[in-house]
Amino acid sequence: MKKAIIIGATSGIGKALAALLIENDFQVGITGRRTNLLEEIKSTNPNRYFIKSFDIKEVSQINQHLNDLTLELGGLDLLIISSGTGDLNEKLEFEIEKRTIDTNIIGFTAIADWAFNFFQNQKHGQLVAISSIAGLRGNHLAPSYSASKAYQINYLESLRIKASKSKLPIYITDIRPGFVNTEMAKGDGLFWVSSVEKAANQIFKAIYKNQKVAYVTKRWGVLACIMKSLPSWAIEKM
Repeated sequence: MKKAIIIGATSGIGKALAALLIENDFQVGITGRRTNLLEEIKSTNPNRYFIKSFDIKEVSQINQHLNDLTLELGGLDLLIISSGTGDLNEKLEFEIEKRTIDTNIIGFTAIADWAFNFFQNQKHGQLVAISSIAGLRGNHLAPSYSASKAYQINYLESLRIKASKSKLPIYITDIRPGFVNTEMAKGDGLFWVSSVEKAANQIFKAIYKNQKVAYVTKRWGVLACIMKSLPSWAIEKM
C-alpha cells in the first residue's frame, strides 16, 4: 500500500484529493491548522488516515512534524502541497503581503526541500504542489499572491532539473489551477469556475501520469498560452 502526505487537507482541493487517494488504496497523512477538521476526516476511515496538526508558517517545526508523520505512515511515496493563501490587496497592506509570503514562499520552500531531500535519500518519490495560473503574470489586485505563485512555479522547475540530473525516479508535478469553487476563489467576474470534485479528479490523473505541469481544468492551458504571449502593455490595460 502506497503512502502519501497532503499538506493542507482540511478543506477544498486537499480534502478532496485525500479522499481520492484513500479510494485508490493509499494510506494518507493529512495536515492543517484546524485539528477538529482533521479529526473529523480521520473518523471517516480511522485505519487509513493519519493526522498531524501544524501551521506551515512555523518552519522551525516542519521537519520534525513531517518526520513523525512519515514514521506513523511507515514510509512515503507522495507528498502534495495543497496549503496556500492569498487575498485581494489593492491598498498594499503589508500584513496581508507578509502572510502570503510566509505561507506561499517560506512555508512552501521548507516543505518542498524536506520532501525532495527525503525522496533523494530513499531514491524515489513524487512531489506535487498546487501553484496557480496566477503565477504566469503579475496582478495589481493581489501582487504577493501572483508573485508567490511565480516563485513556486520556478522553484518546482528547479527541483525538476535537480531530479533529472540525479538520474533518480523522483517526479515533480506542478498543478496550475484556474478558478476552483473554494475559499481561495476571490473577486468579481470569475469564469470557468470548476467544482472541487472535477478539479481533484483531473489533479489525481496528472499525479498518476507523473505529469510535469498540468492546468486544471484543462481549458486553462489554452488561456495560459495566451497569457504568456501577451506584451506588458496589454497586461497593464487589464
